[in-house]
Order: sequence, then structure tokens, then C-alpha cells
Amino acid sequence: MAFDVARIRGLFPALGDGWVHLDGTVGMQVPEQVATAVSTALRAPVSAPGGIFPASQRAEAIVAAARRAVADLVGADPAGVVLGPNAPVLLGRLAEALSTNWMLGDEVVCSRLDEQLNIAPWQVAAQRVGANVRWGEIDIETCELPSWQYDRLVTERTKVVAVTAASGSVGTRPDLSTIADAAHRVGAMLVVDASFAAPFMPLDIDELGADVLALSAQGWGGPTLGALVFADPRAIDRLPGYALAAEASGPERLEVGPHAHPALAGLVASVDYLAELDDVASGSRRERLLTSLNSARAYHSGLLGELLSELRMLPHVQLIGDAMRRIPVLAFTIARRKAGDVVEHLARRGLCAFADDTPTGVFGTLGVGEVGGAVRVGFAHYTNATEVTRLVDALAELR
Repeated sequence: MAFDVARIRGLFPALGDGWVHLDGTVGMQVPEQVATAVSTALRAPVSAPGGIFPASQRAEAIVAAARRAVADLVGADPAGVVLGPNAPVLLGRLAEALSTNWMLGDEVVCSRLDEQLNIAPWQVAAQRVGANVRWGEIDIETCELPSWQYDRLVTERTKVVAVTAASGSVGTRPDLSTIADAAHRVGAMLVVDASFAAPFMPLDIDELGADVLALSAQGWGGPTLGALVFADPRAIDRLPGYALAAEASGPERLEVGPHAHPALAGLVASVDYLAELDDVASGSRRERLLTSLNSARAYHSGLLGELLSELRMLPHVQLIGDAMRRIPVLAFTIARRKAGDVVEHLARRGLCAFADDTPTGVFGTLGVGEVGGAVRVGFAHYTNATEVTRLVDALAELR
């Protein structure tokens, strides 16, 4: 495997600003080929689908290519790929559609590990029909999400189990296969938010046991677009439709209004970029994605291990969580300092990071707001060892 971070950094014009971008948790910078694809599509004649002239056919080709690209990313059928403006909006549509068949006393299982954007659609849907929301709790020491609790949480009344493939706050990757077994034993749908996991590891919708995967292309340097991927495309036709056109079928049933075709062209280019992370990857795009993302996982695992080792040697740094399986995202606090003050110090040293005192999700459960919040950093494909050293050196100054 050949993950050449120097070559990858050369693909990102934005890195010329001189800052160390450790803000990958909110999305990576945009590779040149993605920006080029969007601008090229903006200049090309593109019309609405359904016509017999080239501009209309080009629109249809772009949409079809976007479905194939997302399907290749997660090992799915393009007929099960729903495209939309972002993952939270699409999850909201899914939650509303599914809840039309729920009754008073039915249940949805969410987790404290998830981001609020993945939790809120299910809370709203449950409240609307009088369903109950049950919670998968985290281990406050490790920030693991124990999978054994789902045997108790999931009951005959459970309709949906919603869980993240990886936390965007502390990096934890839960045991999805065990959670999937618990959901499917009672016929519940497992909806997995893979937005934070997708940039850093190969995904296979069948191996994960997910019935629906949610994705955000911004997470890997794509445009601000989202997708829902159904393991069984036929499940879409059993849902109430959202499309404005009554004749819509398949994934179009959950797509509202016209697509942003230039952005979809950028989405295709972003998946092609992921397939090229390992410059010796070969075969089909799906095969190259598996090779490249395995290379990325190995690279980031080593880099994250170095950072964690260095931070543990700083007595004033308190790491949050210690999960065995994780993506390159971490959170920490600094003794006697508020998180906002810490990120201001990092900014003066040219490092991008976020302060977070969110009263929901992991940080709400841990009560980090009571100690001034947590600092959250996340790697990107272009993060290198020099940038990690700059972070450690800047934090060491706060003793």
C-alpha cells in the first residue's frame, strides 16, 4: 500500500493558506479535481432530465454517475441511492416517512454517542406520533458504546435503531454487527450515520448490517451534499413519497426538487479522489476504493497513535475517551483553561480546532460544559507528522 501524504497535500489548493487544518470533523478541504469538476459542469450546457437533447441527457448522466459513485463507495446498488442537500435533511425525510406507520408506544433507539444532527430527526418523528425514544449509553471512561445493552434496549416495539458508524466528537467506532443482530431479530430497521467514518475506512453496507446508510460528502472533501443508501432498493417503494412529481419511482421518491448538477459532478469527482488515495491501487473503482481507504486507515492509525502518545505525556492535557476502535478524531481538556481560550491560543499558532460545550451527545453526557468545554480536533487525508508536532508543541506551552 502506498499512501503518499506529500502527494495528497499537493491536491489541495486551500492548504496554501499556511494554517494547520485540524478541523476535519466538520469536513475536509476541497481537492482540486472536485473544484474543477464543479466549475466544468457549471460551464457546460445542462438542462432538466427527461428531454431528448444533449443538455438534458447530460443532466441524467450526471445523476446516474453520482448514484453509481456513492454505491461504489459503500458496496451497494445504485438503485438504492437517494441524493439530497445534506444527510440531516435526508434523515428527516426518512424519519417522517417511516413514522407514518408508527403507533403510540412504538420505540426508536438512539445513542448518546451520536451527533445531534443524527438524533434530532428521530426525536421529532417519535414526538409527533407518541413513540418512545430509548438510549444507548456510553461508558464515561472510554466513550465506548457497549453493544451488549442493545439486547435489552431493542424490543418488539422497536421500529428503528439509529446509530453512528463513528463519532465525530471522540472518534469511537461502535460494534455495529452486534447492534444490527439485535435490531434485525425484531424486524427493526438499522439506520447508520456513516458520515464521519466514510473518509477513513472502507465501508460495506452488507458487512455493517445496515438497512440504510447516511453519508455527507463534505466529510471527504466533496460538495455539500448528502446521500441515503438503502441495502434493499425495494424498501424505498414501500415508503411514502416526497417527490413533487407523482410519477417518481425508486430513489427519486425521496428527492425533492431539481438536483444541483454541478455539485453532483463534484460528488463523483470526490469519490474518484478517494479511490486514488493509494497511488498504486488498481482494478474497478470499488476495488480501488477498498485499497485506498485501507491505506488511509493504516496511515491515520499510526499518526493518531503518535499524537495520543505525545499528549499522554503532557500532565495538563486530559484526553476524553479511550476507545479501542476509532477514527482519527479526538477531544481533550486543558487543566484550568476553558476550551475557547485553548482554541484561541492554537489559532495564534496557526492551528484550526474547535471548542465544544454541546449539552447533547457525548459531551452532554460527560458534562464537559461544566469544566469549560472540550477541544475537538480531527485529521484529514492531508494531515502529516509535522502538523501533529505543531499541535503538541502549542499545547505544551499551556502548562
